Amino acid sequence: MSGINQDKIWDHVDDRQDAFTAFSDRVWETPELNFAEQKSCETHSEMLVSEGFRVTRNVAGLPTAVMGEFGEGGPVIAILGEYDALPGLSQQAGVAEKRPVETGAAGHGCGHNLLGAGSMLAAAAVKAWLEETGQPGRVRYIGCPAEEGGSAKGFMVREGLFDDVDVALCWHPAPLAAVNTPISLACNELLFEFEGRSSHAAAAPELGRSALDAVELMNVGVNYMREHMPSSARIHYAVIDAGGTAPNVVQAYAAVRYLVRARELDDLIPLVERVRKVAQGAALMTETKVQDRVLSGDANLIGNTPLETLMHAQLERLGAPEFDDADRAFAADIRKTLTPEEIRAAFARFGVEPRMDVPLCDFVVPLTQGTGASVGSTDVGTVSWVVPTVQVRGATYAIGTPGHSWQLVAQGQSGIAHKGMIHAAKVMAATVRDLFEDSSKIDQAKADFTRRRAGRPFINPLPDDVQPDFPKAAE
Repeated sequence: MSGINQDKIWDHVDDRQDAFTAFSDRVWETPELNFAEQKSCETHSEMLVSEGFRVTRNVAGLPTAVMGEFGEGGPVIAILGEYDALPGLSQQAGVAEKRPVETGAAGHGCGHNLLGAGSMLAAAAVKAWLEETGQPGRVRYIGCPAEEGGSAKGFMVREGLFDDVDVALCWHPAPLAAVNTPISLACNELLFEFEGRSSHAAAAPELGRSALDAVELMNVGVNYMREHMPSSARIHYAVIDAGGTAPNVVQAYAAVRYLVRARELDDLIPLVERVRKVAQGAALMTETKVQDRVLSGDANLIGNTPLETLMHAQLERLGAPEFDDADRAFAADIRKTLTPEEIRAAFARFGVEPRMDVPLCDFVVPLTQGTGASVGSTDVGTVSWVVPTVQVRGATYAIGTPGHSWQLVAQGQSGIAHKGMIHAAKVMAATVRDLFEDSSKIDQAKADFTRRRAGRPFINPLPDDVQPDFPKAAE
């Protein structure tokens, strides 16, 4: 591959950096939750049109999903974006103290305003390169809603959106620059609803059958179960309806949400069934009835060594992001709000020795350095079961910043965030360019994918009868 092309793909990113940082900032200013990302999706659609992509809306039947495609013939490479926010994390930009824009409102506490913009920036740079070179191939930007508990990509997989895709790429904001260690937890989120019988709690308590008692007994049962499940598994719950506020009425209805996680998809399904049995036992003890339904679900990530090696080579060639004195000063202010434990944990997650005097990433994490500690779940995992997939971590915030925090929201429009986003876009764009120029690299990725999937049947954690949990306004 020529040196001119090696540099030119990055030039195409640089040519668009001002437009795309402004684009990211616009999405930051309109934080929206799962499947309610109307403004964010429209902003993405408008940007795709302005960049000359062929645009498809309502992708996979999801009203806030959008896809842009460019190119003809050749392989199909998809770059995945996200743009959903988180509840209760409203925060003013550029302020190193907790100061909501609107108390209780949403905020981009996982950096998805950057994620979508950075992925589309990479796709736009690849589009420009395809136009310039005449190289056969199709690049797709897929704007994915509802990663934060909505599992949109799982619905996209179920609808066959990735059936003709050869390779998928993504990235995520992070404290350090690295190829993502492909470890995540498979998960299912379920709603358990208990139905009992109300009565006067003093005059006729024997006539009541408390749904709230059933929820409490279920929670106790699951807590006892924790001793007897894999150490890497996680179970969380939230009581979403306690049956009312009157203690003199036996609660006839109560509901609890459970999030069940396991390291492997094969381990998730039996763990979910055990939780269901605990719920049935709680219903039996209280003479209530219980119904449950799956709300969302993600598979665990499957890695791909050829793709990770290829992406890491581009990351090494590019080097660490270049932050300036203003970036370091703001990062130092943010660090004052963090604990030493949070800072050390940020390094530990990447398998790197802590450097307590370094507020921003100034190095590239070695390949496969991540430990798999402190992992969560992502619907990118479901994609990785049906197509070879790779992700890069982009250094976009002060080291030690907790995910899903006001501190992360505060940095979402900063120079740190913008530089890290552009850096990640260059890594992705150059990786895609290499795949288009040398199809044997795609063949190697597919061979690795086939080897890893051998003897491991894919069961989508979203059964066919599960529908997206659209908000009322989107129905």
